[in-house]
Parts: sequence; C-alpha cells; structure tokens
Amino acid sequence: MFLEIATFDITSAEIALNSVADRIEFCADINSGGITPDYEELRYLKEKYSKPIHVMIRPVGGNFLYSDSEFQQMQKSILQFSKANADGFVFGILNENQEIDVEKNKILLDLANGKPCVFHRAIDRTPDIFESTEKLINLGFKEILTSGGENSALEGKENLKKLVENYGSQIKILIGGGVRSNNISELKTVTKGNYFHSSAVLPYESFANAEEIKKLKFK
Repeated sequence: MFLEIATFDITSAEIALNSVADRIEFCADINSGGITPDYEELRYLKEKYSKPIHVMIRPVGGNFLYSDSEFQQMQKSILQFSKANADGFVFGILNENQEIDVEKNKILLDLANGKPCVFHRAIDRTPDIFESTEKLINLGFKEILTSGGENSALEGKENLKKLVENYGSQIKILIGGGVRSNNISELKTVTKGNYFHSSAVLPYESFANAEEIKKLKFK
C-alpha cells in the first residue's frame, strides 16, 4: 500500500519525511485546504531529505476557478519549484461550470516538463467524476486525489470503488478525505484501492502524528 501524507507546515513535513510514509504533499494553510507553500521551506526539505515531495500549486483557497493573475502565478510557481527539485505537483483548475478546464491544466502539465502531476480534490466539485477522470487521463495526469465526489472518502467509498475498477489501470486513484487509521481498513476492503492520502493529524492536535502514520501504513 502506498501512503502519502499531506503536510501544511514544516514541522509536519519533517515528521512525515522521517516516518514510514512513501511521499509527502507539501502545502501551506490547513484551514484553506492547502495552498502553495513557501519556496525556501521546500528547498530546505529537498536538501535534507530524499523522500519524494509533491508540491501543491494553488495560489488561493476557495473554489478552483482562478483569475488571470492567479493562473500566471501558478505557472511561475511550477517553474520555480521545479528548480528547487520538487518531485511532482498537485493542482486542479475548473471552469465556470465546475468542469475540468482542459486548456489551463494542459499548460501547467506542459510546464511540469514530465514531472508527475496529481489532479487534486477539485474533481470532487465536478458534476460527473467519471467523465472528469477520463478527461484527466487524456490530459496526462498520473494520479487523481479524490474522495469519490463526496465530503469524505468514507461517504464516497462506492464511487471510489468504481473509479478503481474502471480506471485504476490507467491512472492512480489516490484516496483521500478524512482517511485515518480507524477507517482505512474499511476503505481498503470496499474500494480495493492501493493508494491513500491522509494528513495524519489527530483530533485536538496540530501536527502530523508519527504513530498515526505507522498505523495507517500497516493496518
């Protein structure tokens, strides 16, 4: 089983990079669901650790419809973080109809220059996650982070099962959205998924929990 830990600060990032996790997603501002992190922090992490780090490219929280200046910022961020040796990128742009913005996502994919790109949970806002998945496969995304179109992976488990069944051989379905050690066994059983994503932050705690990461990985 592959486990990615979403980290929203340097402390959680270091905890996860020292853990049994396979990769981290590095971003900032947990309250907005993750935005583009600090460049210098990423540079520091890449100099110190060899574990793969995927960087969130999202200039602002909220919806996934971006202004021209925000889109330009996303392009600059991909080029900048590429120079700091980011191992991959996480982003997602929707249009006014909450559908995949094919053109803008393609521009970012091209700028990533072969580094793997994950389309994040913006897909869960689209009217048809299955149709959206086919578009993302055609665009060249390597993974989709999704809760199956619902608020949490547990609520979306039947959709996640269908995504894994129908598309799992073409794109990695990274299951996220409230994934914790107390529900990952059920999610594995129902979805038959092999790729999971969690912040591993426990209730009343602020940072990723190393023991929780271990439980997630080996449940």
